[in-house]
Amino acid sequence: MVISKIAKNKSRQSRRYPACLLVMLGGLSALTAEELPETVISASKTEEPLKDTPYSVSILGEDDLINHSVRTLPEALRNVPGVFIQKTSYGHGSPYIRGFTGRQNLLLVDGVRINNSTFRGGPVQYWNTVDSSAIERLELVKGPGSVLYGSDAIGGTLNTITKSSNFRDQSDGWFNENSIFYRYDTNSRSNIGRLESAFGMGGKWGILLGASLKDFGDIKDSAVGRMKNTGYDEQDFDFRLDFALSDTTTLTLAHHRIDQDDVWRWHSTVFNPGWTHGDHVASPGSFNARIYDQERTLSYLKLEGEETDSWLKKWSATLSYQTSQDSEYQDRSPTDIRNSNIDLRTWGLAVNLESDLGPGSLVYGFDFYHDEVDSTGSRTNRDPRAQRPLADDATYDLLGLYGQYRWQPLASDKLELTLGARYTYADAHLGKIYDSSLDRDISSDADWDNIVFSGRALYRANDCWNIFAGVSQGFRAPNLNDLSGNTTSRSGLTSLGSLDVEPEEFITYEIGTRFVGNTVSFGAAVYYTDIDSIITGVPITDGSSTNVTTNGQDGEVYGIEVDGSWEFAPQWRLSAQASWQDGQSDTLTFIGGPGNEDYISRIAPLMGSVSLRWTAPSEKFWIEGRVTAASEADHLSQGDQGDTQRIPTGGTPSYVIGSLYAGWQATDNLQLNIGLENLTDEDYRIHGSGQNEPGFNCIMGAKLTF
Repeated sequence: MVISKIAKNKSRQSRRYPACLLVMLGGLSALTAEELPETVISASKTEEPLKDTPYSVSILGEDDLINHSVRTLPEALRNVPGVFIQKTSYGHGSPYIRGFTGRQNLLLVDGVRINNSTFRGGPVQYWNTVDSSAIERLELVKGPGSVLYGSDAIGGTLNTITKSSNFRDQSDGWFNENSIFYRYDTNSRSNIGRLESAFGMGGKWGILLGASLKDFGDIKDSAVGRMKNTGYDEQDFDFRLDFALSDTTTLTLAHHRIDQDDVWRWHSTVFNPGWTHGDHVASPGSFNARIYDQERTLSYLKLEGEETDSWLKKWSATLSYQTSQDSEYQDRSPTDIRNSNIDLRTWGLAVNLESDLGPGSLVYGFDFYHDEVDSTGSRTNRDPRAQRPLADDATYDLLGLYGQYRWQPLASDKLELTLGARYTYADAHLGKIYDSSLDRDISSDADWDNIVFSGRALYRANDCWNIFAGVSQGFRAPNLNDLSGNTTSRSGLTSLGSLDVEPEEFITYEIGTRFVGNTVSFGAAVYYTDIDSIITGVPITDGSSTNVTTNGQDGEVYGIEVDGSWEFAPQWRLSAQASWQDGQSDTLTFIGGPGNEDYISRIAPLMGSVSLRWTAPSEKFWIEGRVTAASEADHLSQGDQGDTQRIPTGGTPSYVIGSLYAGWQATDNLQLNIGLENLTDEDYRIHGSGQNEPGFNCIMGAKLTF
């Protein structure tokens, strides 16, 4: 998919080569010109028409989340081609974007980097630590974004833009806008409530206050029944002050807090009885309990402005401070209890500038992030130093300098070229790492640097049709978890870090097209990513249940994304999207053992959806039917085959799920929504997840503004 917009306001054992990207695909797109958001910022760090960006971009707004009964941030991306949402638990959610997940995708909140040096390999829970009720807009840029955003931006970069008072759009004088939102679902008997207030002086200043309470119950399906301890609690708070220093300069102070309690990793526990679906069998859990608590805060001060008569057109500077407390409790047996805790503090400074230069424009700047980490652990009758989840008394610095230049080399504006580069320096200090051979703590230091480049071209065939292509390098420096991690992963594996790992490097080749007409629009993209030295876990010995981090050899991921929309009659719209991907990498079967070509872990199957939507002439009521499907996910890596609690024998079964959604603007102040999901009560699982998805579910929502 090239551009995906879901109901705006209403709405890879043979070797493949990059030459395969010369195949040109036609497809279906998302919307008509009238529905397109005017601009996108995250793709190029500059405001530009979404239709003309030379990247694969997907945009979702607040109404998209409400209208489609979205519960969490990861779930908001579930209908975006090239993306599927793995859930280790009901309280976790880790998008796979073009074959990559976790620390190989980059999450931003209001442009501030959320990824940090403690992120584990594989799926992680951190994308679920953003309050979905506080989101105004999501901008997903697929493919490497390392030039503009640095380490980790491999599969994709998601910028989560949170709500503000929009004080500059208010009339002069005092304003006050309030809202109450409530959501209930019948399957898990979950409740979500949010209070929100925006007030200030129009054009001068504005404040937004928001608080969300979430009580998630245990989900159920037709095969397993009620999945005890899949529910959890969450409390969220957000504050934002925007102040006009001048007509073109704004000062922003913001704070976000999220607190999740008792998030069980259900698949590991005795409450998981296993799952049988035809000849596919997933094994039961064995721990008495495995529970996560997660707290995260983000505070930032941002100064931004624009100058119409200056060499510096636009500029911004953001100072940020984040904290995170990541705790896990494991009860393996009455004589084997483990606790682990990671306390993180992150300082950040980012400066972004935009200037006219010669025939084009230059975006340039720098960003710096400094992590400070405390790590503790304990386990029954064992040395607590050996139970830390990663190095204690550790720091990690990440510095980037970047520039990207865009210009039109021809007399006309048909061809536009973009070239960019970034220098990255990463430095890790591990203060306390337990060495069992010495029976004492040791320390270690490591640093890396790298330069990556990106080149993209956009050709405007006419006012409606564009073609784009690009070659982009990606880079990910080893983080503290790669170097010193000591965690439990998959179905009970022990995963250990290594001080010998080196950075991962990637090159992605992409070609795409998009057409936006009055009633028909379509888009497609084909991509190929070459992987060098991917960091992965390998068994210490043949058949061992302990993995150690090492660099694999080369690998590749490639795929196709298409989507489209057709307004075939007034008030009627037919939309569709699909994606296919595959990938392999050369890895060791065990440390010191032979190499083996293996599938990329949890590679997505062929997936897609079709929806039909009718909107009343008054635009006050709409109804939408959607069918979502996925083929059998049977391209399993060595690690996948051993992850028997989450991935059944032979792979994850295929599924076809039907859902209905409707919305009614009952009054000027009251919006009502309903979603009927999994209409046929199918028992199904998203590939790699730790539990099945809910069975039939009626989701009701109401938003009152005053």
